[in-house]
Amino acid sequence: MGGLVVLALVLITLSFRQSGDGPVASAQSAAAIVLRPFTVAGERVAQPFRDAYGWFDSLLTARSDARRLRAENEALRQQVIQNQFAANESAKLKALLDFRDGPRFPADYRGLAAAVIARPSGGFTQDVVVAVGSSDGVTLDAPVVSADGFLGRVTRVYSRSSRVTLLTDEQLAVSALDVKTGAAGIVRHGRASASALVFDRVPKKLEVGVGDTIVTAGWRSSKLASLYPKGIPIGRVTSVGQADTDLWKQVQVEPFANFDAIDAVLVLVRKDAAGP
Repeated sequence: MGGLVVLALVLITLSFRQSGDGPVASAQSAAAIVLRPFTVAGERVAQPFRDAYGWFDSLLTARSDARRLRAENEALRQQVIQNQFAANESAKLKALLDFRDGPRFPADYRGLAAAVIARPSGGFTQDVVVAVGSSDGVTLDAPVVSADGFLGRVTRVYSRSSRVTLLTDEQLAVSALDVKTGAAGIVRHGRASASALVFDRVPKKLEVGVGDTIVTAGWRSSKLASLYPKGIPIGRVTSVGQADTDLWKQVQVEPFANFDAIDAVLVLVRKDAAGP
């Protein structure tokens, strides 16, 4: 080992002292030429191992990033759930008042915000009882909405409360139209589930697409008018079909309002009606 070290020092010293065409330089050049095939072969042998190392390193990095993203998504999901639980009754009533002042609300109506004091009675009827009545200006057949959209109409009025029949009741229907295409029909209870709705009586020649928004039609003819104001959102189309033997399209609608969890409503009263 000592001899090799001494030899290396001697060669380095000679290399610095001699010119570029000296015997040491020639020996170095010859050695480089002789060893070049071995160097190339070594590079080719080592390259797959370097590639494999890079692939495993990138795989480990991707897995680490995936775990981090899953943790962040879970944290965000939990935050959303906590925010939903944090909403209280006053926030819901405030949302109802904001809906009343929104651009879709007709100018000739005012809204009476009220809490729900009784739940649906079950069976074939779907109704709730709300804490406003004739003393507050509520009238029979007054439309009822939530912060999300149309709910139903008042079917019985008491002094301090009212019974509201929901659109999920088999006896209730509302004239409606497709905001995007203008196709008109009737929204009523469907048979798929308790809260399912269908956009019925739509001629097959009219266009209705999945994702279209359905709103109340609010028609008016001479002295007659619809019970419901125009433009109250009802739901979104989830499926459209038609059979050769049917006269109408088969349109399923997912309601915007959550009929299974109604805590507060807005009863629409004409401004020219007698107040409390």
